[in-house]
Amino acid sequence: MTISLILGGARSGKSAHAEKLAADSSQDGARDVVYIATAQSRDAEMAERIGIHRQRRDARWSTVEEPLALGREIRRWSAPDRVVLVDCLTVWLSNLLFSEQRDYPEVGKIVPPESYGRERQSLLDALRDAAGDIILVSNEVGMGIVPQGAISRWFVDEAGRLNQAVAACSDRAVFVVAGLPMMLKGQPC
Repeated sequence: MTISLILGGARSGKSAHAEKLAADSSQDGARDVVYIATAQSRDAEMAERIGIHRQRRDARWSTVEEPLALGREIRRWSAPDRVVLVDCLTVWLSNLLFSEQRDYPEVGKIVPPESYGRERQSLLDALRDAAGDIILVSNEVGMGIVPQGAISRWFVDEAGRLNQAVAACSDRAVFVVAGLPMMLKGQPC
């Protein structure tokens, strides 16, 4: 059982790299791939992004769409004869942080919804207990300038904390830049 975290910026090639890892690990047909998609189609641009991802997927893969209960789905699908690919953690994080209708102050302390801590811990527990290989895709959003708004800074901070926690329990971490994978932790993919 191997947990792999694939990080990168927008359009860096991180999803394509993760999909190649999944395809390579199931090439002989002995292992199934379950693709857990976290995105929700809420506008035309996101619908187009989702469509591009769907077209790239191997037709033999099973797809599970789950925007919030990621830990539950990893536990459900993780098995020794299966690879679970999750795309993507930062979209999942956004879904969770903004899952409740609330007013978010531009100044002062922003408090995440109650479900966030519970779902985050459920994810980390599921990774610790995984019975098969897991590949997780996540954006590295904290490498640019510090965002001006409090809500944007809050999201960047939470994404950084989430990536650190997932990297700590991963066997392998890869940073993808311009389609080129760079090993951060573990053996090359």
